[in-house]
Amino acid sequence: MASRSDTPAFARFLRALGRPCLRGIDAVGGTALFMLAGLAQIFSSVKIFPRTLQQLYVIGYKSLFVIVLIGIFCGMVLGLQGYYTLVQFGSVGMLGSAVSLTLIRELGPVLTAIMLTGRAGSSMAAEIGVMRITDQIDALDVMDINSLGYLVSPRLLAALLSFPLLTAVFDVIGIIGGYLTGVLMLGINEGAYFYRIASSVTMNDVAGGFIKAVVFGLLVATVCCRQGYYTHRRRDSVGPEAVGNATTSAVVISCVLILAADYVLTSFLL
Repeated sequence: MASRSDTPAFARFLRALGRPCLRGIDAVGGTALFMLAGLAQIFSSVKIFPRTLQQLYVIGYKSLFVIVLIGIFCGMVLGLQGYYTLVQFGSVGMLGSAVSLTLIRELGPVLTAIMLTGRAGSSMAAEIGVMRITDQIDALDVMDINSLGYLVSPRLLAALLSFPLLTAVFDVIGIIGGYLTGVLMLGINEGAYFYRIASSVTMNDVAGGFIKAVVFGLLVATVCCRQGYYTHRRRDSVGPEAVGNATTSAVVISCVLILAADYVLTSFLL
């Protein structure tokens, strides 16, 4: 009798444990299929390019000021912290290497992706979510217009182009910020600063940073578009509240995936 009474409790435990696991697997698989379907639509029609140019303006150009602003202050902070760390070991001349490698390998791609998630990713999720709850996506399907190709694919392509370009801008501006702090404010030799950058940064470092930027762009665009596209299927809310929750989920999930993917990619690229 004791074993029979224990069985239902154990079964409830397994159900409670398995339900979120199955939902997680379903979400991962659904996101992967959504990404593949969106990428496949990129090559379906030349009409995608005008919409891609519009998204390049929204994702790339309109985010440029924020990237420059964050990049300059990030570089200045790195220069300041790096100086007072290296001076304890008598290696102040290595400041250029420390600033440039930190930016190019890690902080440039990661911070750029996180800033673009807040600036452009939230906009993707909200815009597509509003279109979903107002039946505009259903109207596209009724008119025999592929909604993925019309809404998602241009954003995916624009993100794949914008993220690496803005990462490069962030890296350059950050190195200039380190120069302002280390050379102009703290008096490090200018030649030593740039010599260390030229001697320590390799093409593998630059390529690794761009690979991360491309992967982050694909993740952010996929997650944000998917959250907006399936706003009507949310269990926690409906209508305008669902759009807000979808936007919040898109930003949080994207940031978590950026950091997780950064660890995985760093493990392979080192």
